[in-house]
Amino acid sequence: MSSCLIEADGGGLVDLVVPETSRDGKIKEAELMPKIHLSKIDLEWVHVMSEGWASPLKGFMREEEYLQSLHFNSLRMKNGSLVNMSLPIVLAIDHRSKHTIGASTNVALLAPDDANIVAILRSIQIYKHNKQERIARTWGTTSPGLPYVDEVITPAGDWLIGGDLEVLQPVKYNDGLDHYRLSPQQLRHEFHLRQADAVFAFQLRNPLHNGHALLINHTRRTLLEMGYKNPLLLLHPLGGFTKADDIPLDVRMEQHIKVLEDGVLDPQTTIVAIFPSPMHYAGPTEVQWHAKARINAGANFYIVGRDPAGMGHPTEKRDLYDPDHGKKVLSMAPGLEKLNILPFRVAAYDTIAKKMAFFDPTRAQDFLFISGTKMRNYARNGENPPDGFMCPGGWEVLVTYYKSLQAQEAEPKAAVLTT
Repeated sequence: MSSCLIEADGGGLVDLVVPETSRDGKIKEAELMPKIHLSKIDLEWVHVMSEGWASPLKGFMREEEYLQSLHFNSLRMKNGSLVNMSLPIVLAIDHRSKHTIGASTNVALLAPDDANIVAILRSIQIYKHNKQERIARTWGTTSPGLPYVDEVITPAGDWLIGGDLEVLQPVKYNDGLDHYRLSPQQLRHEFHLRQADAVFAFQLRNPLHNGHALLINHTRRTLLEMGYKNPLLLLHPLGGFTKADDIPLDVRMEQHIKVLEDGVLDPQTTIVAIFPSPMHYAGPTEVQWHAKARINAGANFYIVGRDPAGMGHPTEKRDLYDPDHGKKVLSMAPGLEKLNILPFRVAAYDTIAKKMAFFDPTRAQDFLFISGTKMRNYARNGENPPDGFMCPGGWEVLVTYYKSLQAQEAEPKAAVLTT
């Protein structure tokens, strides 16, 4: 299929899903191999790699790939070129699993909750998992309280296993959202069908408010002024692991759909899909991964905001990262040269115009900044934000969600009172 879309990293999308005609034979072969149980987040990474989001990576990293990713944020191809790869994508195992594998060169990977074989890892290599070095280089700190570290790395095994991945069937979650989990190949096909001559991606892990929409619509007008005839928006919320106080994926997706239904964004020029990656909250290091993955989906423009992939410092009252470093790093990162970075213009609530508008420093006193924390507090307390902050349908989704949380929190107390 001919297309004007940006080329995938390494020259083509990786597809690690075994053809249906070969599955039975592969499963029989895998049943005789040593077996490793995946965690839920391991399975998310299998999903990511199977569809080519991490192209040209073809499996969990062996040591040479791991060291390049950890120390250089990139991988060198055989032809000498570099592709960006800022996050190590690795599979940890413990001493017992290492002993079980023994001298075997292939292992079978099992689903988190049952004995179903998800994938085969071939030509494996096992090497030491130096957790402290991985944490320090990925996050720039070893402070306690980093969500991905606490949930994933600290309890993980002391060994890493890498190899070539063969995924036995497409990963599904059966949560009512699988139809939004479009692979890079499916997205490219959709962009082609809609005759897109540019694709601009916007990642978010929070609800979409009118400030986001202002930026998105401004970006599309800018691309039209640049001469593009049909630029399309890839509205691409993150769908993997998130920290406990983030709003769940199903609620965010419902809110995003309401935004489209209310006409805040144009459904004809917007594709809403879920990006299946887990979230690290690793700031400038992680935002490179977010941008690189969208290249593989066909996006040639990427909107980057304030403190992308960042969070508050886990032990100090400050941002973990400099809020401007993410966009600066993206403009310089090796392997991302073909991606056009669109800096996020700061939007705030204009108390004079009574709507979200681009911040004007000459009348700073007229603007109200509504942070994600403040927005969540409004919804949690049943308060309405200023008119024009978010479309009514989208806001109602958030209010309903927080009411349900409060009802759940009240249930145990009511039970205690009645005993």
